[in-house]
Amino acid sequence: MYPVELTIPMSKDLTNFGFESLTTPEEVDAALGKTEGTALLVVNSVCGCAAANARPGAKMAAQNEHKPDHLYTVFAGVNQAATAQAREHLLPYPPSSPSIALFKDGKLVHFLERHHIEGRPAEVIAQNLKMAFDKYCAA
Repeated sequence: MYPVELTIPMSKDLTNFGFESLTTPEEVDAALGKTEGTALLVVNSVCGCAAANARPGAKMAAQNEHKPDHLYTVFAGVNQAATAQAREHLLPYPPSSPSIALFKDGKLVHFLERHHIEGRPAEVIAQNLKMAFDKYCAA
């Protein structure tokens, strides 16, 4: 577990942009279990690739013409129970942070694991997500 004080700016990087922080398993299930609509989930992390690639890429993508109905985040190493529950929704993928998932009608339809994020510019991550948004979030 990381001290919450250390991670507040990293959390606010997303929540100040409109992402809703999910802090309990119940909130995760309520958010990701919706049977209608689309949702983006960012599994946030303290690592450099979250700061330089994942969070900026997710924020850039969220400005796309087609975008998810809901933006959510859980913080690995901070909200352990919520993150563990989110990872249940991400199966069969192994735990990965940071990571970014797109859900449609309660089903995982697109997923970027850490190895898809690490070492890639935020613009590449945003482009990947925008293509998924255009496919799954268009009316």
